[in-house]
Amino acid sequence: MKQAVVQQKRTREPHLGERAFPRLMLGPTLLVMAVLTAYPLIFTFIYSFTDYQYLKGVDNAKFVLLKNYTDLFQNAYFRQAVLNTIKFTLLAVIFEMVFGLLIAVFINSLKRGQKLMRTLLLLPYLLPAVTVALSWRMMLSSNYGIVNQFLQGLGLPVFNWFMDTKTAFGTILLIDVWQNVPFVFLLLYASLQSVSESQYEAARIDGAGVIQQFWYVTIPNIKNGLALCALLRTIDTFRLFEKVNILTGGGPAGTTSTITQYLYNYGIKSLKFGFGSAGAIVMTLLVLILSSFYIKRAIK
Repeated sequence: MKQAVVQQKRTREPHLGERAFPRLMLGPTLLVMAVLTAYPLIFTFIYSFTDYQYLKGVDNAKFVLLKNYTDLFQNAYFRQAVLNTIKFTLLAVIFEMVFGLLIAVFINSLKRGQKLMRTLLLLPYLLPAVTVALSWRMMLSSNYGIVNQFLQGLGLPVFNWFMDTKTAFGTILLIDVWQNVPFVFLLLYASLQSVSESQYEAARIDGAGVIQQFWYVTIPNIKNGLALCALLRTIDTFRLFEKVNILTGGGPAGTTSTITQYLYNYGIKSLKFGFGSAGAIVMTLLVLILSSFYIKRAIK
């Protein structure tokens, strides 16, 4: 009889107050986050249909409907910035995912030194983007950069890495990948910890080689981590600004211009907040489209 009472107490469902308590505790935080997210988004959306200019003030702003959007897409520099941003995002995410996954698998296979290697690999990601950009600008300087001096010592041609249309885009891409591969490594390394060693043992017993174990055991077990990592890197890379602004300013000839750089030059610096808001909304929609792709892939 006592055992039945104890079992009944263990299996009883929580009453209404117990179910509501966690929601009540989360309520204020969720409300603040919703306000901080919704308020700027709503006003940005409204301003995108106006000719709001900061010096004239909000009171003198007039609704111009879709004029800001038509001006955006008729602007060749903006179209180039959109293409550059999409191209840069796709290439950066692919390279970061590939290198990050390979490094994570390699570090996870080490018997010794995992902690030391994790610490060393995370250092680039811990540096501010401005610091990274300034450091690379010194190393790749056409006048006194160590990279050009090294190439010159070997008798190889030197480059003006940030002002040459053939090298500027690739150089920015290399710097961004170098800094953000550790982030991908960290997330995927954590996902690898959940893969049971017994699955690898079973695969080896069945005669699976290293590549087969990687493809049929490792990848299926961390596919959700891969999707999450790709989603986070896509959103972050799409907002690329500091490196471009410091190293090239969007040049040469617009080859490294991004949406954020365009909005800074033509929306923020010129104080045309209505025009800049339209660009921000377009950028948000592009991020949502790319993010939905990764979410669908993760669900499947």
